[in-house]
Amino acid sequence: MTTSTVTAPAAAVQAPAPSPARLRRRRRLAQWGFVAPAVVFMLLFFGYPLVRNVVMSFQHYTPKTFFTGEAPFNGSDNWSHVFRDALFGKALWHTLVFTAGSLLGQFCVGLALAVFFSRRFPLNGVLRSLILLPWLVPMVVSGIVWRRILDQDTGVLNSFLGTLGLDGSTPWLTDPQMALLSVILVNIWIGIPFNMVILYGGLQEIPRELYEAASLDGASAWRTFRSITLPMLRPVITVVLVLGFMSTVKILDLILALTDGGPADATQTLGTLTYQNSFVQLDFGAGAVVGNVLILISAVFAVFYLRANRTEGK
Repeated sequence: MTTSTVTAPAAAVQAPAPSPARLRRRRRLAQWGFVAPAVVFMLLFFGYPLVRNVVMSFQHYTPKTFFTGEAPFNGSDNWSHVFRDALFGKALWHTLVFTAGSLLGQFCVGLALAVFFSRRFPLNGVLRSLILLPWLVPMVVSGIVWRRILDQDTGVLNSFLGTLGLDGSTPWLTDPQMALLSVILVNIWIGIPFNMVILYGGLQEIPRELYEAASLDGASAWRTFRSITLPMLRPVITVVLVLGFMSTVKILDLILALTDGGPADATQTLGTLTYQNSFVQLDFGAGAVVGNVLILISAVFAVFYLRANRTEGK
């Protein structure tokens, strides 16, 4: 009788655990894997055009360059030419006035409407939806419609004022003293819905208990607004003002549709000046210079405003 011996299988060899350094390296690679598409996108569609625009501002770039590829460097000639032009100073001042007036009007009216619609009443949602219409219409279309409304001879506004016994011949867009104000008012009308929507969303995040406590303490409506609403809305206000500034300081299509920079350059801004230099006079180097000035103004505003807001938050 034979006896068979069964050999037990050898214990499986357990793989060594990865070292902490290797785990950190894997985690870092995974993080870069998620970030890399965004970085590539930013470099291709923002970084390259920005660098190309800066380089172009130091070149003699003409329509001939598109065929020959030759764009010789001319040093600071483009910059000195733009800064010596009296129209640049005028356009810079108009840009500051237009931006400040638009932001102030859009924010104040938008905040008032946001506070108004934060209360429940019949047709609240319907009215809020209707107020969004100016924001949904393309800006060029809005500009053309308002150009018809503000026409001195056949405009609806002057006709309406005439029926009320008021001056029905106001040159809203043809008088250098009135044109910039008219463009600002139209831009305020367009930007109110954006401000209202963002601020309305911020108001919904404020705890109702704070208002109830203020009411029990006998605080007035203005005191409640100043001590509760505004401080709690500060992060949202920052977003609204920064985004509003970025979109307003470079605005082009609305002014082109309304006045084309006229009359007598009364509504010429840095945005329209960039367009005039690049696509009307075909001086791409000068247009790049004005574009770089716009980028610099936007960057300085964003950095200083966000830093100041962060300091106040601390």
